[in-house]
Amino acid sequence: MLKVSEILRVKGDTLFTATPDTPVSRAVEIMAEQDIGSVVIMESGMLCGMLTFREIIRHVHASGGNVGNATLRSIMDDAPVSVTPNTSADEVQRLMLERHARYIPVMDGPMLMGVISFYDMAQAIVAAQQFENNMLKAYIRDWPMDEENTAAPGA
Repeated sequence: MLKVSEILRVKGDTLFTATPDTPVSRAVEIMAEQDIGSVVIMESGMLCGMLTFREIIRHVHASGGNVGNATLRSIMDDAPVSVTPNTSADEVQRLMLERHARYIPVMDGPMLMGVISFYDMAQAIVAAQQFENNMLKAYIRDWPMDEENTAAPGA
């Protein structure tokens, strides 16, 4: 069964974090420059929120198209769902669908290990299916033939 730790190992360990007092404008800059869809909000070494494009779009809409002087504390999701490295990929899929979460932080106790995105999940599932298909094809190719099927035609 595919685990979150395996997905993180393939994905790498680059993380982008900010504090709740970071201006929204700075978070937008980071997300645009790094081509990322989320920033984990940490305070005193603890996960305290998540910022995604969803929160930014809601804020910009509510502010008449401006980012303004707001801080992340005022717009972040302050109760994000998180998973552990031992969580199964099936459970992550269920949580993402149930909570409409495109990004989920991975926590090992109080330590942030990474973020799993909807894209990461899709990529991992496709890779796992390709591996399984290749294994099945190899198994079928190596299937021992019985004597009836190996006899020469017309014999």
